[in-house]
Amino acid sequence: MSNFNSVLAINTDSAPKSIGPYSQAVAFSHYNNLSAQLPIDPSTGKMVTGDVKAQAEQCFKNIKAILENIHHPMDDIVKVTLFLKNITDFDAVSRVYSAFFPDYVPALTTISAAALPMGALVQVEALVSNGEGTIPDAPQAGDLIKIARNTENAPRNMLSTQTVAFSHYNNLSAQLPIVPETGKLVAGGIKEQATQCLKNIKSILEKIDAPFDDIVKINVYMTNAADIAAFNEVYTTFFPDSAIARAVGYFPARSITVVPALLMDAQVQVEAIISHGDGTPPQAIEDRHGIVIKPHNTAKAPKDAFSTQTVAFSHYNHITAQLPYLPENGKLVAGGVNDQARQCLQNIKAIVESIDHSLADIVKINICLKNLGDIAAVDDVYATFFPTGTPARRTIGVSWLPDGALVQIEAVVSHAEGTAPDKV
Repeated sequence: MSNFNSVLAINTDSAPKSIGPYSQAVAFSHYNNLSAQLPIDPSTGKMVTGDVKAQAEQCFKNIKAILENIHHPMDDIVKVTLFLKNITDFDAVSRVYSAFFPDYVPALTTISAAALPMGALVQVEALVSNGEGTIPDAPQAGDLIKIARNTENAPRNMLSTQTVAFSHYNNLSAQLPIVPETGKLVAGGIKEQATQCLKNIKSILEKIDAPFDDIVKINVYMTNAADIAAFNEVYTTFFPDSAIARAVGYFPARSITVVPALLMDAQVQVEAIISHGDGTPPQAIEDRHGIVIKPHNTAKAPKDAFSTQTVAFSHYNHITAQLPYLPENGKLVAGGVNDQARQCLQNIKAIVESIDHSLADIVKINICLKNLGDIAAVDDVYATFFPTGTPARRTIGVSWLPDGALVQIEAVVSHAEGTAPDKV
């Protein structure tokens, strides 16, 4: 941990208490990481009555209450993720969303979930700029600014900005396989769709003068698990991208989530997190002052041919989603969901410790469950790894996990060793 940076858990009575061992929000460096908000009325602790519109309104009210508690407006949000039980509810939810963002719109990702906690129809997650966790009890640096940008060379959407930069990161809206010239899905199957998604990301990066290898994390959402092999064929034509990256075999950290449906009946959607954010003056191409991307793998956690276990840049490590595989043989751990959750978390712990950090440095945890009814069992294990309940968290039900796995867990870790010159 740094003498200047601190992981700061945030909770307020104005928003619902967390339904598990996690915080409403966790600040570190220049970002606040909010737990995904359910449509819970904080005054009763129960789900709000009404349809998906009423539920969406409550989710955004809860986010607004958390931000007001830390003295931030809604316009400090750089990224929103909408999780819908039914993808056909998007139009109704988008009208609510627009009411909370009448002028500026953040980067946006929308997916369906096989199930959401408490039987909710919608859950909303937000990433907020200007986290006050940089220096305890001190205001954030005033010269950091948020930059929202679009290019005609990638699909435009009035509900979202293609990329929003703050501090050392650009946060991209998830890209559907839309041809920018027509606004329609590309013709063809999964390979054509995967190619179009990645081309759209590349076009956005070219707009901000960032190479493709500045991507530190990729999130892939697919509707058919059988398409993963075909997606990977396309993926390896984009990564590694440069001669330097090819020399070291660089792949970003990655997660793959199989979901019931995507907007426009797409088969795949790809989201990227980019280093080289230019939200820190000067506003030309980011002067990194020696800040570098640092990919890292350890033999103490399972390795994957298409991702790096953890990729550090500036003050964050982005960790590849962990399945309950044993590192020594790559096979699923024996036992039920308790054993599988423990193995996922042990893998994360091994990765975090391999870069000289501890679980206390984790700011965000994302959990995917094959059966959302297993959440209580997972929480029993989870609490032994996070007794303070500090990390923010998101939990969704998914359609499929590989090899009969019941759970998948990913993490975002504070204070990456990528800050120059080799400071921690």
